[in-house]
Amino acid sequence: MNLIILFPEDFVAPSRARVGGRRLEHIRTVHRAVAGDTLRVGLLDEGIGTARLLGLDEDKAELEVSLDASAPPPPPIPVKLVLALPRPKMLKRTIQHATAMGVKEIHLVNAYRVEKSYWQTPWLAADRLREQCLLGLEQSVDTVMPRIELHKRFKPFVEDELPAISAGTEALVAHPVGAAPCPVDIGRPVTLAVGPEGGFIPYEVERLQEHGFSAVHLGPRILRVETALPVLLSRLFPAS
Repeated sequence: MNLIILFPEDFVAPSRARVGGRRLEHIRTVHRAVAGDTLRVGLLDEGIGTARLLGLDEDKAELEVSLDASAPPPPPIPVKLVLALPRPKMLKRTIQHATAMGVKEIHLVNAYRVEKSYWQTPWLAADRLREQCLLGLEQSVDTVMPRIELHKRFKPFVEDELPAISAGTEALVAHPVGAAPCPVDIGRPVTLAVGPEGGFIPYEVERLQEHGFSAVHLGPRILRVETALPVLLSRLFPAS
């Protein structure tokens, strides 16, 4: 937890906040903070600053908060991510990775190789997805929550919704067969489609290509989704 994220409901006064639960445990056991210590904090969807620890007990830590208007969260990367729903364990890690790297719009979609049971996982509940996003934000010292939408039918999504989503962007689909190398430092907004384990089937790639998507690959090695996604994003938008 490189950033302690605060929520509006934490504030008991304009510059005074109380936190408990996982954040309290982190302050106590990882920071090993004592009264008077300074911690880095951020207000969800707002700015970043510092907080002086006033005191803590078994239930809460009390913080004197000072947010810095001149210290906004890091800028997002200009990508809209269309991600075939991964298996539940991988879903958690992938959402964390995408959030930590600055993705702010994620569309989880169905595909032929997505098991039907994946859509029944409790990890798709809004509060569970929010929890994984918070872990990514804490890791990357960011405060802006990404937007995640679920699309359980591939064909209607591609035909009816995807054109508006990808409008004005470079549309790319990660596909290891018959594709060009993934560009580096693309310098413009991207809509990036990433398939499930085993990839999109040819029919799905063809439907995406009909709507302006170009197929790209990462070389001869086949990577897991949770590995391929950070590699793709790092190539498209390398750190400056």
